[in-house]
Amino acid sequence: MKETLTTDYLVVGSGVVGMAFVDTLLTETDANIIVVDRYVKPGGHWNMAYPFVTLHQPSSFFGVSSMELSRGDIDQIGLNKGMGDLATGAEICAYFDDVMRLRFLASGRVRYFPMCDYRGDGQFTAKLTGKIFTVVYQKLVDATFMTIAVPSTHTPNFNVAPEVQFMPLNNLPRITEKPAGYVIIGGGKTSIDACLWLLEVGVDPDDITWIRARDGWLLDRANAQPSEAFFSTSVGSIAAQYEAIGSASSIDDMFQRLEDCGYLVRLDPAIRPRMFHAATVSRAEVTELQRIKNVVRAGHVRSIQANRIILQEGEMATTTAHVHVDCSASLERSFGHKVPSPIFAGESIMPQMIRAYQPAFSASMAAYVEANYTDEVEKNRLCGLVPTPNRDVDFISMTLAMMINQYNWSQDKPLRRWFRQNRLDGFAKLLGDMDRHDQAKTDIMRRIQKNLLPAVAKLQQFSAELADGASK
Repeated sequence: MKETLTTDYLVVGSGVVGMAFVDTLLTETDANIIVVDRYVKPGGHWNMAYPFVTLHQPSSFFGVSSMELSRGDIDQIGLNKGMGDLATGAEICAYFDDVMRLRFLASGRVRYFPMCDYRGDGQFTAKLTGKIFTVVYQKLVDATFMTIAVPSTHTPNFNVAPEVQFMPLNNLPRITEKPAGYVIIGGGKTSIDACLWLLEVGVDPDDITWIRARDGWLLDRANAQPSEAFFSTSVGSIAAQYEAIGSASSIDDMFQRLEDCGYLVRLDPAIRPRMFHAATVSRAEVTELQRIKNVVRAGHVRSIQANRIILQEGEMATTTAHVHVDCSASLERSFGHKVPSPIFAGESIMPQMIRAYQPAFSASMAAYVEANYTDEVEKNRLCGLVPTPNRDVDFISMTLAMMINQYNWSQDKPLRRWFRQNRLDGFAKLLGDMDRHDQAKTDIMRRIQKNLLPAVAKLQQFSAELADGASK
């Protein structure tokens, strides 16, 4: 069975990137759109998420521009107490389903093909029927570049003996008997979630062994609250960040200053982090995680045998009565094999990160630029790529690229007006609505303006030092 379809935009992927792009395209144009996705429902990897997952930044930063995800609540209990609500995985999946049905399909301009494999060259196949579709399109939007590996579907890059109890953290709630202990493998946000959930349900921290190949710098969630009540901490953290960078005498000094001013957080004050994946935590979560004392730092896991775990820099004892929890899926493994390219290239569009930490806003803005600008060079200038960080020093290139983008956007009045009204950019609206007679707020803004250029200059200097060191 074969069928030919015609559309203006063929969008591959209905995760947050594809959904945010289509949403803005619907608002800014009268285009017809076909969305193809491999999952049964929109939402991308959220369809495969572990049952206790939540966003790690406020819900107000996530989703699509036209439909609110956040409940607008301040959490009154738990480790996020006092801050904006964090949507659960179930809430996110339900939200994207609503966006698809009530916004996209109801518009009459979107056709949605779930459970389909895209084959390239405008062809996709329905998994359940085998029907082959060929799409004649004006533009192809590849919304899969930022697809991340999730624990339930990725294959670990180490060997596991058949008799070992080994599972993704998705399976933790299925455990029915107390094991000899829990071995958490991984140092990123997934492992943090696993540890926090185990502690929340009452597991003794001494029963948890945490294998962290690298410690990571973390972001304080209190600095990412886009509401009036948090102006001094959220916008103030930007001022403090610029001051810390601009006054740093070295890269190590910069990280120390960023920690001292409260912009960055680490789990162990005795260990210098060498990783940065932009994971966001609350101070209460840090305190809870510090209850776990059995932390193994001997490099990545090489293999898990019945009675021992082989690591890069040694080995440790284990048993088949221990549960080994795989949290080793990472941004590095997701993106490491992908080569970034300009977002706009002829008839192809590949949304990528143009503002750090915010894939939804990045995709929404790429769609706005596609709809309102014609020159490809200008489109790519406005949508300069912000590299995804892995090592600690990647913070430098990421922050520099983001600051350059922000400056370019500020010089374009229509664009500036647009993102101030985009709910995915809560800070712009917060700044736009600021009371100019509020002395404390104007003082924060003066600090930002005073330290912006010195921070850029220092980041450029550090970037050049890293490049020079790499070439030797």
